[in-house]
This record gives sequence, structure tokens and C-alpha cells, in this order.
Amino acid sequence: MDLSKAMDISASGMDAQSMRLRVIAENLANVDTTGSTPGADPYRRKTVTFGEVVDHEDGVPEVSVEKVGHDMSAFSTRYDPSHPAADASGYVKVPNVSSFVEMMDMREAERSYSANLNVMQATRSMMTRTIDLLK
Repeated sequence: MDLSKAMDISASGMDAQSMRLRVIAENLANVDTTGSTPGADPYRRKTVTFGEVVDHEDGVPEVSVEKVGHDMSAFSTRYDPSHPAADASGYVKVPNVSSFVEMMDMREAERSYSANLNVMQATRSMMTRTIDLLK
């Protein structure tokens, strides 16, 4: 495999993981965002789906973000009759975001990003050594 293709593959992985980290940050920022009217839906957790794209110029398969979707799991409720979004029974719908799940996803994305960065650095080092040998 051409070393520049290895760089392209790891760069696409880094792009995908950085998009995943942005979505995770948005989920964590909205962990307490409820609706503003009685019965309104709160923030719905976003998810990232990856896909494989073949770069037609190089013929190299790369990873990309296929779509940013929504987690359709049910909202839980919390009893807070003084909240503006409380229903007639005093319950408020809360987002389906779990800080624990988001932190685990963040660690996984961080590790994947780091692995791609290591591949890029190793590839760059091999390219530099090759150039040095040709001098």
C-alpha cells in the first residue's frame, strides 16, 4: 500500500471520530434540557453512524460519517410539579441522555482518534526515513 493512502485512511478516521466527539459534547451539554411547555419533548440524544466510502481517485476505502441520527428510546420522567413543562400529574419528561454512556462513548472515540493519529505519525516517520535514504 502506498504510504500516502495510509495517511488518507487515518485522516478519514480522525475526521469521523472528531465528528463523533462533537455529537457527544452536544449530548452532554443538553443532558438537562427539558421541554418548555407541558408535555413537550425534551432534547433527544443524537447518535453517529459510520459508513465506508471508496475514494474513486485512489481506490482506497475510507471511513465517513454516514448520518447523525436520533436515539428513539423512550424518555424517562421526573416528578417536579413546579417545572413549566410538568404535565397535569406533575411529571416532566427528561432527555434520554445518560452521562455514563456518553463518557464511555467519548473514551472510545478518543482512543480511536489516538490510534489513527499514531498510524499517521508512523506513516510520516516512514516517509521521512525513505526520503533520508534517497539523499
